[in-house]
Amino acid sequence: MKKTLITSALAAYTLGVGVEARASLLQEQSGASQAGKASYYADSFNGRRTASGARYDRNALSAAHRTLPLGTQVRVTDVGSGDSVVVQINDRGPFARGRVIDLSRAAASEIGLTRKGVAEVRLDVLNRSQSQSLTLADLF
Repeated sequence: MKKTLITSALAAYTLGVGVEARASLLQEQSGASQAGKASYYADSFNGRRTASGARYDRNALSAAHRTLPLGTQVRVTDVGSGDSVVVQINDRGPFARGRVIDLSRAAASEIGLTRKGVAEVRLDVLNRSQSQSLTLADLF
């Protein structure tokens, strides 16, 4: 009995977290902003495959985000300087704790991130990828 209750509680918690994450994803995709820290890819990743299947090109204006659909265009604005760049999401990440986006070297250079390494940024979704539309299954 006790084991069943613990399992049920764990399942309910997991489901709740999943729903929150999906609600957050919907918010991001509807044009809402997200704030956090940005970093950029090391040059050693140049030429490696991204989650989209394309090869990472440090000279392209691209980025990695954990939840936005691949192909989504996002304006990334450095909160400190006001500089911004538009990137296309073509990879998953970042995997460093506390970061919301990893930029290509070219995109990082556009907003002065290559000098700082990490910066506070605001993300604004400009358009969501047309190839990945949401369904009810995405919500639950």
